[in-house]
Amino acid sequence: MASSTFFNCTSLLTPINHLPRNPSSSNSTVCLSLFAKKPTPLNLSSSSSHSISVFSPILSNSVSSPIRKPQSLTIVCAKGYKMKTHKASAKRFRVTGTGKIMRRRAGKQHLLRKKNAKRRTRLGKSIQVDRSDYNNVIGALPYLKVNRAN
Repeated sequence: MASSTFFNCTSLLTPINHLPRNPSSSNSTVCLSLFAKKPTPLNLSSSSSHSISVFSPILSNSVSSPIRKPQSLTIVCAKGYKMKTHKASAKRFRVTGTGKIMRRRAGKQHLLRKKNAKRRTRLGKSIQVDRSDYNNVIGALPYLKVNRAN
């Protein structure tokens, strides 16, 4: 099963400066827009000393048209899992330069006194893994660089 990561972004790319101004209301709250196309000059009047208009106003107390909500965008990033190497198998198998999987022979761990020198020498050498076992070894070691033709 693949895991997913979700990112929520809110886009405010389109300004809401299409709302009509209401010149009759002098006690209106003004929000400043960073998306205004051109700034208007600073207006200070004696009737409303607390209202400053630097950019075109977006919202006022008496809004006649409905307010647009910002659009929500969801980005989904799906990731697959990494395959894990079987560490015990990684210690037992080696790959040659031509891509053959090599293993050690069994029988050279203990009881060596009763084995003659020729047999001990032969057991000490590594041999190629049988073709019928390749799928098992490759399944345990997914990142092994194996030449499957060998």
